[in-house]
Amino acid sequence: MTIILPKEHYAFELLKKKRIEVMSIDDALHQDIRALRIGILNIMPKAEVYDFNLLFSLGRSLLQIDPVWIRLKTYDYITTDRDYIDSLYIHFDGAIKNRILDGFIVTGAPVEDIPYEEVGYWGELKNILSYARKNIASTLGICWGGLALAKMLGIEKVKYSKKLFGVFESYNINREHPITGELDDIFYCPQSRHAGIPDEMLEKEQDKGNVNLLAYSKEAGYFIFESADRRFLINLGHFEYNSRRLVEETLRDREKKRKDVEDPVNFDINNPVNRWRGNRNEFFTQWIKFVYDHTDLTK
Repeated sequence: MTIILPKEHYAFELLKKKRIEVMSIDDALHQDIRALRIGILNIMPKAEVYDFNLLFSLGRSLLQIDPVWIRLKTYDYITTDRDYIDSLYIHFDGAIKNRILDGFIVTGAPVEDIPYEEVGYWGELKNILSYARKNIASTLGICWGGLALAKMLGIEKVKYSKKLFGVFESYNINREHPITGELDDIFYCPQSRHAGIPDEMLEKEQDKGNVNLLAYSKEAGYFIFESADRRFLINLGHFEYNSRRLVEETLRDREKKRKDVEDPVNFDINNPVNRWRGNRNEFFTQWIKFVYDHTDLTK
């Protein structure tokens, strides 16, 4: 229904133009409604640009959302405007000081091909995720954020020789699930990553009762799954992307002339058609509802 933002936030008017209800912080304080506090740990390059993708996706929900932007102490946001980070992002301990977060999102990051232990902020992120699993209703990991959640479950990633990049036909394999159950039986989802988890490894983890597998693609493998306690929801794809994002990534990779990156599969950058919008809306709407259903709104 409503995203709560400072009036000066660049996305305030843009979201309105996209038919997303937006409310200023001052106006929200005068309403007798306790918005869901969704922590967002955005470690994507140019965070100020990527933020809009998440705000738009969350804004399709019927529930009021108060996004809490989280910054890491051990990460230097070199590609993001420093004033933007300083004015909007807060450290995790500050975010939970007075009231628990209801839901939490960890975005992707361009470090899929680096061992976790060599990522400078891995130690800090591990501590945050350990806290989140115990205290937050649901944590959603996107792309590398999802791989990081899997690592916390003891599931290792493997590096690909070539980037998995494109829009892939995918299968809904659990029609009873409260979040993914009403996704189309066959749907499309963008993928953009240099690593993943082998199918046989995830199948073994499901057989052991550690994870529930939710979506599968012949090219991308099992890419939506959750921890058995449903505290961690992992989507290795990018439902939140708009079609322009794939165009920009393609042009960026072409400019860098990376040999391990080819143009996106099933996607024409000269005619960028979005085939995942409806399922993106369903996925985020039902995740927010799941958070709401498992949150004590009196706190």
